[in-house]
Amino acid sequence: ALSSVPADVAYLRSVLPSTTEDAFFDYLATLDASEVTVSAVPEGSVVFARVPFLQVKGPLLVVQLLETTLLCLVSYASLVATNAARFRLLAGPDVKLIEMGLRRAQGPDGALSASKYSYIGGFDYTSNVLAGKLYGVPVRGTIAHSFIMSFTSLEEVQPRELPPLAGGEPVDLLALAESWLGRVCELLQTPPEKANQGELAAFVSYAIAFPRDFQGLLDTYCVKRSGLPNFCAVALALHQLGYRAVGLRLDSGDLAQQSKEIRQVLRACAAHFKVPWFESIPIAVSNDISEQSLEEFRREGNEINMIGVGMNLVTCPLQPSLGCVYKLVEVNGSPCLKLTEDEEKMTIPGTKTIYRLYNTAGHPFMDLMALEEEPSPSAGQEVAVRVLGRLGEASKVVPTTVEPLHRTYFRDGQVCEPLPSLPEVRSHAQASLSLLSPAHRQLHEPQPYPVAVTEKLHCLLTELRQARQ
Repeated sequence: ALSSVPADVAYLRSVLPSTTEDAFFDYLATLDASEVTVSAVPEGSVVFARVPFLQVKGPLLVVQLLETTLLCLVSYASLVATNAARFRLLAGPDVKLIEMGLRRAQGPDGALSASKYSYIGGFDYTSNVLAGKLYGVPVRGTIAHSFIMSFTSLEEVQPRELPPLAGGEPVDLLALAESWLGRVCELLQTPPEKANQGELAAFVSYAIAFPRDFQGLLDTYCVKRSGLPNFCAVALALHQLGYRAVGLRLDSGDLAQQSKEIRQVLRACAAHFKVPWFESIPIAVSNDISEQSLEEFRREGNEINMIGVGMNLVTCPLQPSLGCVYKLVEVNGSPCLKLTEDEEKMTIPGTKTIYRLYNTAGHPFMDLMALEEEPSPSAGQEVAVRVLGRLGEASKVVPTTVEPLHRTYFRDGQVCEPLPSLPEVRSHAQASLSLLSPAHRQLHEPQPYPVAVTEKLHCLLTELRQARQ
């Protein structure tokens, strides 16, 4: 609950004008949120422009003090979750997405928030281990270029031996991988001496440390002549000992085309060496992935199973901020209106209830704002509405289903409804997106989603506008 601390009140006394009355600071010393009520759309819900997703009631001074805090908490979170949802829609349901933006985020707080809200928006994993610890977001990572480059020769592989998965005497994995490298290079018709020995040493060392989780990063040197043959050699050596490689990653070049070429090689190895699972080794890609990148992958065709997104996810370059606003709409039972020449910026007065109207296909087709005292629209019953942007035109709609959007989460200083877990919020977000019609869900030139007011609310709006002109 909102409460005061003596040190905070003392600080405010030191920075506010000296003429500020003592009674004001006395009031701040007793401040609490016991009279505040907060209702909102459930976390993870799709919300459209002009639809209030948070409604706060209480003493004017208290709710004004909450403005900055609430906007800070919801704006960046909504922005990143929305950005993540766009990547998920472009990637499709089967490709795994990993958030890798920690090194590009706006500081540690921004990085943690980005990891959490990317997960809500539809990402599967994060490379941010602290986000995994604090929030339970599944963590994944890949081998680094710096690790591979730190090896320069095969003599650096220590230890060299690995016991078979089923048990038994340890085997010299490096010697086994060198043997397999010759066979792989013969199949691929590439000179084995072109395979970088430092890279092979790195792969073998990684495989010995993590035999059940071996993965390769193929583009530290040359993918075709070095990275791919070295990876296949170590993966096949592990297979001979009973282990399976878990994946490989590309971090440069034409990712879609390379993924197709690599899949061909994996299939050739699977067939030639009679290792069926080899052809389905997951291929991950990274390297400044953007929405445009995903669109290009789709156009070109690809064999990509996992995509790592960093800067273009956590910094939201296409829209770096979300214009959430917090507006006074009623004081002491009297509706308030911010009058402006721009209808887009005009507030909708009064305490309101928000409804989402669904059609026979189960898709939402309109969000409707009504005054709190108005009866709820009924499924199957005609309701008169005015669509924002076309307030001069009255129309009638018949919803198949009516859903009140807001729930009360905070009342009398207490949380009054169980708060969902992070996986539950993520699941709700994906379900909300899936309910949208394709015309509203498409990312390019989507059909505008109508937001409307009831006739009674429209009359109030008209009355207040005329009174202030």
